[in-house]
Amino acid sequence: MMVLHRDTGVIEHRHIADIVEYLTSNDLLVVNDTKVFPARLIGTWSDTSGEVELLMIAAAPESETVRELVWNVMIGSGRKCREGQVAVFGPAGELKARLLEKLEGIGMWKVQFECERPLMDLLDEFGRTPVPPYVHREGTREEELADRERYQTIYAKNVGSVAAPTAGLHFTEEIFAALEAKGVKRCSVTLHVGPGTFRPVKTEDIEDHHMDFEAFTVPPETAEAINACKARGGRVVCVGSTTVRTLETVACRERAEGDPLVAPGSGASNIFIYPPYNFKVCDAMLTNFHLPQSTLLMMVSALAGRERILCAYAFAVRKDYQFFSYGDCMLIV
Repeated sequence: MMVLHRDTGVIEHRHIADIVEYLTSNDLLVVNDTKVFPARLIGTWSDTSGEVELLMIAAAPESETVRELVWNVMIGSGRKCREGQVAVFGPAGELKARLLEKLEGIGMWKVQFECERPLMDLLDEFGRTPVPPYVHREGTREEELADRERYQTIYAKNVGSVAAPTAGLHFTEEIFAALEAKGVKRCSVTLHVGPGTFRPVKTEDIEDHHMDFEAFTVPPETAEAINACKARGGRVVCVGSTTVRTLETVACRERAEGDPLVAPGSGASNIFIYPPYNFKVCDAMLTNFHLPQSTLLMMVSALAGRERILCAYAFAVRKDYQFFSYGDCMLIV
């Protein structure tokens, strides 16, 4: 774990278990408790038997939960897709996906799933964990079951993500026990992570880049804990960019005089945080190392300063820090 002090630019090279030294009983640790589900399906077209791959992104707006049968998906296929086509999945063809409507974005479609058994039961049987594409898999059942455990935070609870909030993967029960013993309080939000989080910025003007909407929930107890932390002068320490985006989205909403900074509720966020940005909730952040042109790199630059982030990343490269989802982490304080 690299530690970057944003007020001085001082950099320390530590380990994740040392995070306990940097937090106090006055601080509040906020995590994203979303849970990754087997959202990747590989099957065939019903009319040609050609292979098709489908990544379930989110239940369509008209659906109330991730267990509904109308979904927005990303389709990979060697043929041109059209409305009415049917893809078949599973050893016995128990799950069908009918293309309803082309959506904005490459390969994006709204589909209607057709099945006699609960959709999530079928995904548990033959869906695949959508691990990052640079993690190569042979497709065995043993690998799949291992990924379902590895590509998940230990506090994952609410099903709905196609990618793990990877900063949280660093935590263990032992670290949480040490934090608790020190009196550091912890609470959670939920933001279901989609692929848009990792889409690089390709526009010349960053203001022209549009983030995808992602569903979030801030429970009443979390809002209360954050407002209390701010009132006593403590720091809100966010685990990962998804936690930051959730809390900053809520704090940016219009509110009447006297209303708390963070109110409980649910919604969808497409906030894009880049320099200069005045953080309203996040005081410190644990995050992984991100790639050039990513919105994630722009967020940490907004928090710590672009020059300090570039300097820290130069150190990270020289010291062989690992990037990507299973890589090392940075604590910005």
